[in-house]
Amino acid sequence: MEYFITGATGFVGGHVAHQLLDDGHDVVVLARTPSKASDLEAAGATVVEGDITDPETLRGPMDGVDGVFHVAGWYDVGATDPTLGERINVEGTRNVLETMADLGIEKGVYTSTLAVNSDTGGEVVDESYRYAGPHLTAYDRTKWEAHYEVAEPMVDDGLPLVTVMPGLVYGPDDTSVFGDALRDFLRGDLPMLPREVAYSPGHVEDIARAHVLAMEHGTPGEDYIVGGEPATLVDIFDIVADAAGRDPPRAVPPALFGGLATVAGLLERAVTLPKDYRAESLRVLAGVTYLGDNRKAREELGIEHRPLAEGLAETVRYELAELSS
Repeated sequence: MEYFITGATGFVGGHVAHQLLDDGHDVVVLARTPSKASDLEAAGATVVEGDITDPETLRGPMDGVDGVFHVAGWYDVGATDPTLGERINVEGTRNVLETMADLGIEKGVYTSTLAVNSDTGGEVVDESYRYAGPHLTAYDRTKWEAHYEVAEPMVDDGLPLVTVMPGLVYGPDDTSVFGDALRDFLRGDLPMLPREVAYSPGHVEDIARAHVLAMEHGTPGEDYIVGGEPATLVDIFDIVADAAGRDPPRAVPPALFGGLATVAGLLERAVTLPKDYRAESLRVLAGVTYLGDNRKAREELGIEHRPLAEGLAETVRYELAELSS
């Protein structure tokens, strides 16, 4: 089979592309900067220069493929200018899916996120749950718009699309906020964490495999939550600390971060704060939960998640080696 993939120079998309190649498929990679996909090219992928915000660059490389993986997305919590989220998450998704429809491609997999639900208030929700806002971040909002105002109406019109919804994705070389926090802890620069904040964490290799399984076994028109089992941020860093042989960060009441977010929101009217101290960045630490039930994906797709302690220990070993090199 031949597959087209966006976002293959990113964390999840890169693993999806490598797994497809390892499985013996032909892979066409769209990259704004082809040199960043040199490892994929060396592994046998065809790398084509293009950008999902420019629909003219999509039709040629997508024409004739058996399936599309749209993994590319904008993730920048605390950004001062969220317009890039609109261009990439919303309009970029529209461009990819409209091109897929125009070319009559038989099946696609779209990477949404549990963040479309924003704070679930401690509830572990399934695919029937639908949140209507307001959203905690521009990322949450623009991914919600892409999911429900772009992808879902096109699916209703017959687009053969499967939507996967990861939670917190972790693993070696993670460039997300969580990856930065993990490396900060390993450097001794993460003194405290908020209690109650919780996610559905999944190792990047398992999340990538869930994408492949969604293409192979997913029912077009269906959404699948593919995150791992729920865990609090405190529990996650207890595991990280144990793997690193260190004491965990001090757990503090989440209201502290809520209060700081309120103050930061007022200050932002007059000054530009560093990203980590902006209201949006602090708001997602104020006891929020991004939780989802993966039962449907386990039963229909056959997804599996390695134990959290195993995946985090592997990640810690890798990051410690990188920091010491």
